[in-house]
Amino acid sequence: MRPQPPAAPPSQLAQVFFALGDATRLRLVAVLCAGGAFSITQLTANTDISRQAVTKHLQVLADAGLVKDLKIGRERLWQFDPTQLEEARRTLEVIGRQWDTALAKLKAFAQDQ
Repeated sequence: MRPQPPAAPPSQLAQVFFALGDATRLRLVAVLCAGGAFSITQLTANTDISRQAVTKHLQVLADAGLVKDLKIGRERLWQFDPTQLEEARRTLEVIGRQWDTALAKLKAFAQDQ
């Protein structure tokens, strides 16, 4: 039985993995995963990162589909969107199963020799 390929195109998944490959963006995702919607001011509180830098990082995360912004009055709040992360997780599971299958075949071949 062949594993199903991921539903998301590889380019979209590459954006997700790229976005999560940066320590600052990964920290932002962790904060946003805690729940709720946060302003740039809240996200930069008690950090040495400028609001401009956080804004740029959030845009990369938004382009990857990991966060979305909500406009409430004049304020812009950011929140985590788990859809693309879930797709990335499923993709890694497919890859893991493929490796398991390949390693099992290699093991069987080696034992037959």
